[in-house]
Amino acid sequence: MQNIRIFIVEDDLKIAEINRRFTEKIPGYEVCGISTNLTEAKEMIDILQPDLVLLDIYFADGNGIDLLWFIRQQYRNTDVIMITAAKEVERVQSAIRGGAIDYIIKPIIFQRFQQTLEKYKNYKEQISTMSHVDQKQVDHLFDTVHKQTKPSEYLIPKGIDPITLDKIKNHIKHEVNGITAEQLGKEIGVSRTTSRRYLEYMVSIGDVRAELTYGSVGRPERRYFL
Repeated sequence: MQNIRIFIVEDDLKIAEINRRFTEKIPGYEVCGISTNLTEAKEMIDILQPDLVLLDIYFADGNGIDLLWFIRQQYRNTDVIMITAAKEVERVQSAIRGGAIDYIIKPIIFQRFQQTLEKYKNYKEQISTMSHVDQKQVDHLFDTVHKQTKPSEYLIPKGIDPITLDKIKNHIKHEVNGITAEQLGKEIGVSRTTSRRYLEYMVSIGDVRAELTYGSVGRPERRYFL
């Protein structure tokens, strides 16, 4: 089967880049484009005809749910996964009614993202070999797409507190020149070891990148960038 082509619609370019990196870690997928607004997204979806769209909800020029319905009406061979900070029940209901195959709340945990894309790939592989189905096969196809892994299988690992993690993300967001583990520890009031553990976890899931920088004297230091 050919690679599944993903189009990312996300107003924050940094988050779009994280989504792209996450996607490229999973075999069988390729990112065919990125849009940061809904107007451009409609044009690009028409040109690219992607298999799957990763779609946010909040945009300066409209609502991602409206684009979801537009895709359902105009491009019925394109599926949609919502990736958003929106936690309102009515948003989730609208996404389900609009045919979204999943709804992932930011900040994204890579294991959760990977689980969704692996299930979708399995679904595409299975359905591509079928012409007619019985009830058992239909049930299996629906389970393949919609059955969720137990939350414990993709929870943040032991030793990583979600509140502290969010605090660190918000802090380094403003560090345009990057930050070291020692500097971060001093600024938020934790040990260098603790700050490094969080930073390295964020590197492992693609939230930040790390680079070695060389000063005029001493050993190179590891700096972290959002």
